Amino acid sequence: MEKQNKMIGGLTLLALIALVAAYFSPIWWVSLTAPNYPADAFPDGIRIHFHFDGVYNGCKAAGKGTRMANEIIQKDLSHDDERYNPILDSQKDHNKGAEGLDCVHEMNTINHYVGMFPIATGAPVEKPLAKFFFGFFAVMMVAFALPRKKARIAALTVGFAAVAGWMLVDQFVLGHLESHVQHYMNEAGAFFKEPDKIKVWGDNVRSISQLVILGLIGAMLVVIAGTAKIRQFQLVLPLVPALLPLFFLITYAGWLWFFGHNLHPWGAFTVKPFMPTVFGEGKVAQFSTYSYPYWGYALLLVIFFCEMLALLLRRKQLREGQAE
Repeated sequence: MEKQNKMIGGLTLLALIALVAAYFSPIWWVSLTAPNYPADAFPDGIRIHFHFDGVYNGCKAAGKGTRMANEIIQKDLSHDDERYNPILDSQKDHNKGAEGLDCVHEMNTINHYVGMFPIATGAPVEKPLAKFFFGFFAVMMVAFALPRKKARIAALTVGFAAVAGWMLVDQFVLGHLESHVQHYMNEAGAFFKEPDKIKVWGDNVRSISQLVILGLIGAMLVVIAGTAKIRQFQLVLPLVPALLPLFFLITYAGWLWFFGHNLHPWGAFTVKPFMPTVFGEGKVAQFSTYSYPYWGYALLLVIFFCEMLALLLRRKQLREGQAE
């Protein structure tokens, strides 16, 4: 049993390291290519990286390639339709004197042509709260590694109290929830000239975020109570973080569906609602799309395998009556 406990502890430590690294890592990448975006200016296409806390630039062009790319973008943005003014103005400001390309901007430009929402408006609740969910997962993993029931419950109580306190101070005392809502409204306002509608969207983000915060605190209480009252409940502790690869895919695919099925009439091209490519290669109008897991997703799989192995070891101990 002592050897098994050490194995559980070692597997949990490895999963914890992978969990922390995964939060700061690109989990998935998407790239768009088209004839008017040549490879010498866009060697990786229009590429973006998805993290748990946001979407980041995936382009690495520099020097001559960047200057050529900027010229191509300016030419593509020189549409005389007033509907393009917001994206045109922001892109001109962004590209002036740029040392490298920001493909999040470029992707927004392309999406604008077909009437898509700006990328920053996706997952407005999930992104700013992701760090607290990772804290929630980390506490469960640490508690599970402890072989004694009292120590396990103490770790859950202290750890969850710390995460809940951090979350409440960050979101409400420091005002990060409100600043996030304002940023979301500003991003949407660059495309929608309907302040009343944008205010409703901002209110929705605020309200849903508050509900999720309360729900997470409620989940903490349920986990503590379940671990204290039900012997087998401890197996839930590694199972929930082990499912992170699935949680990411469900959220990612869900938001892709939302973007592809909520197109707006400002687009220069009329495109029927569609499901953007989740995995593999696809094509929309003249653009070829590529969507694949990145190295951060491998870290999620490390968490899955380590935590599932630890769960099986503890389950064996429970069956043999050796675990508390």
